[in-house]
Amino acid sequence: MRIAVVMDPIENVSIEKDTSFALMLSAQSRGHEVFYLQQRHLRSVGSELFATVRPVTLRREKPPAHVTIGAPRTVNVGEDIDAVFIRTDPPFDQNYLYATLQLELVRGRTVVMNDPRGLRDANEKLYTMHFADVMPKTLVAYEPDAIRAFVEELGGTAVIKPLDGNGGRGVMVLRLDDLNFNAIIEVSSGEGRRPVMVQEFLPDVRKGDKRVILLDGEPLGAILRVPKSDEARSNMHVGGTAVPTELTDKELEICRKIAPRLRADGLIFVGLDVIGEKLTEVNVTSPTGIQELRDFTKTDPEGKVIAWVEERVKSLRK
Repeated sequence: MRIAVVMDPIENVSIEKDTSFALMLSAQSRGHEVFYLQQRHLRSVGSELFATVRPVTLRREKPPAHVTIGAPRTVNVGEDIDAVFIRTDPPFDQNYLYATLQLELVRGRTVVMNDPRGLRDANEKLYTMHFADVMPKTLVAYEPDAIRAFVEELGGTAVIKPLDGNGGRGVMVLRLDDLNFNAIIEVSSGEGRRPVMVQEFLPDVRKGDKRVILLDGEPLGAILRVPKSDEARSNMHVGGTAVPTELTDKELEICRKIAPRLRADGLIFVGLDVIGEKLTEVNVTSPTGIQELRDFTKTDPEGKVIAWVEERVKSLRK
């Protein structure tokens, strides 16, 4: 196969943690050609989508030896590329939106993971609310009075999140007895000009935030991200530590419950965030954690992803 990966600059990836790197290295080891591009390298001409791509050769060696980038070439994505991975890191901004719309031009000809329509529909915070029965109590609102009333209903403590955040950025504990309570709401909501998510505070966050990695609705496994002693957030971007873990029966039931909706929306490679056996986020833009999962379980989750793509490409080519 020829696989193109739309991502942030490949020169900056972590060879030990980056999921995109692991997927590309696995594809290369299975004999596929791997190409690298950024969103700005896409261009549409009439109903055809073209891209300036660079072939890459990857190695698990210390940067900059981890990648050799070949000369740029122009390809017709719908004719020359078998699969595209959309792996640009959040946030989902206007350029990301335009990239998904351009990739619609190759629907039915090239496998795109995750599905561009699914990505547009699945804000990683708001999408979770389709599964409210397995979530913590949650409010999405603009108005400070509504937020205050909700926090009072929860007993005085909650978590506030921006809807376009990632990696734990902008996530804060909200307490009624905090003199900064109103200021936090003002900053988070832009003084009521944008909605925020407010969730029930889950004390089990001190034990860790479980990242469950799903492939076509089936769990490949999970890792537990444990926060630092002085942090309420467990994201690895802010110092959280990944440790081995297992899925509980209740967490497996969460996976079964949401799998049909994920498949229907073309959300194939997904990361669920679970705290205290409650679903807090559904990560679809650029889920991470596959390298840690491989190291902890001594399995090959990235190989399973590439194998899934191989089968999907075969089906498309029939």
